[in-house]
Amino acid sequence: MKTIRSNIDKWFERLEGRWRALPLYKQQRYTLFIFGAYLLLTAGVIFKVFYDTASSEQSMNIEHIKNPVFKKKESPEFLQDTLVTILKDKIYERR
Repeated sequence: MKTIRSNIDKWFERLEGRWRALPLYKQQRYTLFIFGAYLLLTAGVIFKVFYDTASSEQSMNIEHIKNPVFKKKESPEFLQDTLVTILKDKIYERR
């Protein structure tokens, strides 16, 4: 683990050295280019979200979450399990 960390640290130091070796105008140009790309990507995503919500014809229904345990049909054999019945009785006795 220490060798991986030291290798990553050396790699970052090399990158930092290469970045500092660049002239200042190139550093500024690269920074502006990266910021412009980020700005374009952000604007594209925001446009896509607004376009999708504006063109959506369906309305969103908000309703309660239904418990899937109540939906399934329980077999009569499962209902005759005494352990489940005992545990259920103990839960109700506490109240």
